[in-house]
Order: sequence, then C-alpha cells, then structure tokens
Amino acid sequence: MSEAFAIVVDIGKTMSKVTLWSRAGRLLDRQVRANAVVEQDGLRRLDVAGIGDWLVETLARHAGQPIAYLIPVGHGAGVVGLRDGSLAFAPLDYEQAIPETVLAAYRRQRDPFAITGSPALPNGLNLAAQLDWLEARNPATLDGATLLPWAQYWAWFLSGRAVSEVTSLGCHSDLWDPSRQGFAPMAERRRWAARFAPMAAAGDAIGPLRPELAARTGLPATAKVLAGLHDSNAALLAARGFAEIAENEATVLSTGTWFIALRTPGRDSAEPLALADLPEARDCLVNVDVHGRPVPSARFMGGREIETLIEFDTRRIDIKPDQPALLAAVPAVLATGAMMLPTLAPGCGPFPDARPRWIAEPDDPFERRAAASLYAALVADVSLDLIGAHERLLVEGRFAEAQVFVRALAALRPGTTVYTANAHNDVSFGALRLVDPQLRPQGSLSRVAPLAGDLGAYRARWRAASAT
Repeated sequence: MSEAFAIVVDIGKTMSKVTLWSRAGRLLDRQVRANAVVEQDGLRRLDVAGIGDWLVETLARHAGQPIAYLIPVGHGAGVVGLRDGSLAFAPLDYEQAIPETVLAAYRRQRDPFAITGSPALPNGLNLAAQLDWLEARNPATLDGATLLPWAQYWAWFLSGRAVSEVTSLGCHSDLWDPSRQGFAPMAERRRWAARFAPMAAAGDAIGPLRPELAARTGLPATAKVLAGLHDSNAALLAARGFAEIAENEATVLSTGTWFIALRTPGRDSAEPLALADLPEARDCLVNVDVHGRPVPSARFMGGREIETLIEFDTRRIDIKPDQPALLAAVPAVLATGAMMLPTLAPGCGPFPDARPRWIAEPDDPFERRAAASLYAALVADVSLDLIGAHERLLVEGRFAEAQVFVRALAALRPGTTVYTANAHNDVSFGALRLVDPQLRPQGSLSRVAPLAGDLGAYRARWRAASAT
C-alpha cells in the first residue's frame, strides 16, 4: 500500500515546489519549477497561469495515491484579487518599481511601525503599497474584488474557497496590527480590510479538492485543502519540531533568496519583546506565527546578494563537493583582508543605504566564493544582533550546507549554539506539521564547529568600513 499521505505546494518567489510526504513525515517525492517573470501592461506580474498549469500537471504525477491533505505555502509579498470566480487583476511582482511620487504619497498614510511592525520597504514588498498603486492606476481595480494573500490564493485554486490567514497578513504587509490581532487602522480607513476574504487558521481544512481538479489530476475528491501559511513561518514551525528549539529561547535563520531570522523568546522568559524598539530602518520587522503571536525578525536578501557576488549559480557555495576547497580558501581571504562591503540589494537588510564595494577583491574563484560566504555571515551576524538573538540558532534552508557561512556564524557568535538540520525541505515539513503538530523531524540537529582563524579582527575591520 502506498505511503503517500499529504502534498505540500510551496510557491516561492524564485521557485515553485511540490513535495509528497508520508504520514510519518518522510519525503517521498519533490518536483521543482523555476518561476518565470511575466509582463502585462508594462508591469512585472507573478506568473499565476504558468504556475497553475505546472501545478496541475505535477499533481497528476500522483494520480491514484491516497492523498489526505494538500497544504499551500507562499511568500509574503503577493496579493490576489478575485471577482466572480476569476482573477480581478494579475498580481504584481514585488520587485516591480512603484513610481517615487506614488510611493511617497502612500508612505504618508502608513501606520507607525510600533502598530504594524512593518518597516517601509522598497517597491511592492509592503502589500498595502501594491494595493495603493493598483488603485492609483485605476480606482475601479478593486471594486467588487475579494483579496487573498498569495498562499491563500493557491488554497482557493485547490479548493474553491477564499480565506485569509494571519501569518501571510502579518508579514511586513502594513495591513496587520499584531498586538490587536486584527487589521491595522490604515487597512480599515482605506477599506481594504473589508475586501479581504474571511480569516481562517493556517491548519484549518477549508474544503475538499475541487471536483474538476480531482478529475484532472486523479487525486481523491476527499483530499482536504488547508488554508496554508507564509513560507518563513513554515520554516519556524518545522524548527519547533526539534526538542532543542521547541519552546526554548531560539532563533531560526531561514536561508534562500531571502535570509530571514525569526526569534522566539523562551516559554519562561521574562524579557519583554519591546517590538517598537526594533530598528525599522535596518530591515527589522515583526512576523506573526500560526498562533497569532508576534515574532521579532530581521532580513536581508542573502541568496540574491551571493548570486550577484559570485556571478554564477549560487549552488557553488553550498554544493557538497566544493566544501573542502572553500574552507581551505578562508586563510588566504583573512590574510589578504579581502572583503565585500554592503549592500548588493539596495533598500534591504541592515545596511539599506550603503553602497557595495570590494576591498582587496580576490581573483581566485574559491577565495571569491569564500569571501562571499563570509560576507553573508557578517550581515547575518548584524541582523541577529538587532533582534537580540542568543543561546540557540538554527540555520535552515539551502545555505545551511555552505560550510564557510555556517561555521563563520558559529565563530562570530561564540555564546550561541549554532545548529543545522540534516533534514531537507524544512519549509514543506513545517507545513506538514499543521496536520500533526506532534510530528518530529527525521534525523537530528548537528552542532556547527566554529571556523578557525581570527574572525573577530576581520569583523571589526568589516564593521568599521561598513559604517563609513
């Protein structure tokens, strides 16, 4: 009898992924597609149609399997409008530039950071900025439309039922008030709150698979579709499956296109979170977990910056055969003082306005990649300081296998126990834990050994140069 139990549909910014899981939490199959950039009316849009066609084809690979659940996951900067069962507008790509005059007028209306925990982010990274621009371009765009966050659009695609969900609305959207656990004042004033679909919890079964999709894919018509959640929160949920993390003081650093640190104080901690004291201008923010609790967070576009630095496929710093050579290149990087200064993603991270430049740029490709790994560790180290991370750090995602990066973090933060997980697909596994919160990850955490060398002096030079 087949072990197939659940399918997780993870629609990220760069990649779309479909994973098949057993009831016990064992990964059975994984399919991946690179997302295309599409344009409509001269604007970058999310490739709804292309992803949808691929998703149906991929689900059909599992025809006849006894699938009980389908669980959608999505990045946190997409919003979709539905009208009469169809798209009311094609959702914007959050990297589409918004005219400065429009963005400036919008920002004068924003609620304070102390209310929303949302910093003012570039382009369309604040969902409310996308809605404002859509209305500025055509005031009728939202008329009669039901709004859904990106993950919940795919829940609707699968089930036919439109819902909204707190982790998606509570991640730098400008729309949510974490302390009140409701829509923020601006969302009410602009009448966007009333346009969003009704709220559901991430683990709620919102309906069975659409009959027409069941027929096209061969999946059971009884398969339940969950409301789903934001991808970084899914990674946090996966990490909490480990006893070392669970309800302890811990920070999860999720790595991919974005590096996102999410800190949860321990269950018995008396330390106030002081969310309003987070430095808004340095890409700190408040996420909201599946229970509606605020999570102090910091982010930078680490994967994109690494890709820019090394000028070819980012697998080259984390692919296993290259790790010995990359580690061996570190002493030369430290000896020459080769370092990259921030930031290669303008407007993002703890140095949003800094201009990038090399000091003693390496010619050797291994040294260049090692320096890029150290750069990512140095930026992550600053971000972790900004949210008060300490005691435990779990690095998850693709760059958890980049040895120079994770070992440099362990060396830079000697008072923190740094772990990586030997399980893959942490976001998807976290989504699976919505079905069974008692599910434990396969395997165990690995404690990271600190990188050798005087990283303290290297960091001091880097921080001094970055400050100027």
